[in-house]
Amino acid sequence: MKTADRIAHYHLPGLFEFYDLYKAFLPLYREHRDWFYPWCDIASLYGSPADCLWGGGRAGFGDARVKDVISLVDEYNISARLTFSNSLLKKEHLADKKCNALCEQFQKTKAKSGVIVYCDVLVAYLREKFPDLYLVSSTTKVLTDFADFEAELNREDFSYVVPDFRLNKDFEHLTALSQAQKDKTEFLCNECCSVNCKARKACYENVSLRNLGEEVKEHHCVSPDASGGYRFSLAMKNPAFIGIDDIQKIYLPRGFSSFKIEGRGLGSALILEFLLYYLTKSEYHINVREAIYLDAMLDLF
Repeated sequence: MKTADRIAHYHLPGLFEFYDLYKAFLPLYREHRDWFYPWCDIASLYGSPADCLWGGGRAGFGDARVKDVISLVDEYNISARLTFSNSLLKKEHLADKKCNALCEQFQKTKAKSGVIVYCDVLVAYLREKFPDLYLVSSTTKVLTDFADFEAELNREDFSYVVPDFRLNKDFEHLTALSQAQKDKTEFLCNECCSVNCKARKACYENVSLRNLGEEVKEHHCVSPDASGGYRFSLAMKNPAFIGIDDIQKIYLPRGFSSFKIEGRGLGSALILEFLLYYLTKSEYHINVREAIYLDAMLDLF
């Protein structure tokens, strides 16, 4: 495929968590395509409802009804991804009724749905019981060694693999990947976490424990900027940040096309800023903002 023909596919946060925002945004995206960049599209929405045993990455708080979420992704022919990346699952957790019911329902969507996973015990279970769902290897595995990442790419289990964000700029090794491997690579673009963080896996394990119902203290990030919470302006200064110029001038020409935007644990107002930056032409930011702000059903703040 020629570079000019290659499309950047975005995987956006908040399948359940930001349902109301997407319900307002997606009609604009469909009806006013001239407002948005022609070199990208929305490939999937990912997330999970609150209190999912298999959940991971972030503590889920989504309260949208399953039938409403499925109706939305079906209307816009967008893939849905269930975030089931709990890193501490055991065989006894596989019988969870809620998570099994979600898989059963989402394997019937118009566009093929997927599951973001960590534990191999869940990978084997899903492949046997729900073969119509594709699998994504979660960034919560913290694959910082390129050899480990490449080994993950070579596994037939996964349609996509999200490496640790610290591999985003390892162009020497990334460029050497085969096109099949590049097609499976999905970059995390807007991580605010320090590239020097040593506790990333511990942070994810803390969320996994809480989703399993364990009484544990919430993990507290020791980064110097942690007290201020997520700031997109700081994320843009991160050495691993992937911006729209990077996507167009570096990643697409090198054969990469899948880009994940983080943000499930953030607020709707910040997700809107991501949608504006990554998808919307600058001259139409005000049009999208006005349409979203004037939607009486939305409470962005």
